[in-house]
Amino acid sequence: MTAGRGVLLLVLGIVFTAAGPMARAIDAQSPRLVKIGALTDSWGATPTIVGLRDGLQELGRRENQDFVIGVRFTQGNAAELPEAARALVRHGVDLIVAASGVSATKAAQMATTQIPIVFMGVSDPVGAGLVKSFAHPGANITGIADLELELVPKRLEIFRELIPGLKRVLLVYDATNAIAVSRLPVHRDAAHRLGLTLVERPVRTEDEARAVISGIRKGEVDGIFSPRLLSLNIPGVILESAPKRALPTMFDDPFYVERTGLASYSPDNYVVGRQAARLVDKILKGAKPGDVPVEQPTKFELAINLKVAKALGVTIPQSILLRADRIIE
Repeated sequence: MTAGRGVLLLVLGIVFTAAGPMARAIDAQSPRLVKIGALTDSWGATPTIVGLRDGLQELGRRENQDFVIGVRFTQGNAAELPEAARALVRHGVDLIVAASGVSATKAAQMATTQIPIVFMGVSDPVGAGLVKSFAHPGANITGIADLELELVPKRLEIFRELIPGLKRVLLVYDATNAIAVSRLPVHRDAAHRLGLTLVERPVRTEDEARAVISGIRKGEVDGIFSPRLLSLNIPGVILESAPKRALPTMFDDPFYVERTGLASYSPDNYVVGRQAARLVDKILKGAKPGDVPVEQPTKFELAINLKVAKALGVTIPQSILLRADRIIE
């Protein structure tokens, strides 16, 4: 089903119905279904959203009896997030979970100043102006930060260890996305410190991204470093095109490694979702979101696809294999 242009609704449980204003402590009301709206620019329920659901169930909340999660997803189009957020407000949700970083969180904040918001996957919530501080976020928001910028150097370092001859690394990014552009200095500095050359390719459409990656000549680069942002579907295009160019890839999520990506290093997003469930639980019991401290990830995950490595003719060092949390064979 659609809401606006290209904004889809996936419901984990049952369809939302109309509801009145939310009381301070939802659990203090007569028993009713708590409606949680999840907002993401992904293609459906993400590992963080699944972790959120499982975490709530582990806390004793029964899906479809005590709560339901409806997911608004925009298939890589961040421009659709504001309308998706407004649609959740119109549906009368009791709480919004922004499940894909700064863009989704800002869209939620623009849509409501009353409904509690819990974000997941925001690199610098203070710098982005989303919260006042980690200890006292303020207003109607709290969440889990993801250390994305801090992990860029580590991800590049692991990539270099995986590919001994790695010298030139391709970075394709959305030149129309201010967040993507703002992250370039972090990537440049990390590459410089590791003695790598960052081959930057700004693009403005998905077709342009596909043309850039498909047009890479042999020897021009030694590997592709995927951006975390889903705008223009650049990670998806890398997943589709890199194997045809026989190029190793480094991603930020095991989702890609389970397909044709070589490796990823990131917070365990499922665990992040379970962390967020505790924050949601506190809010549903009456805590003000602005008084609930922002947390950071507690578990990180290195994933490697050995089938992809074999197809590329890459021998993964034993030292890396011993550190891997997930090996796909």
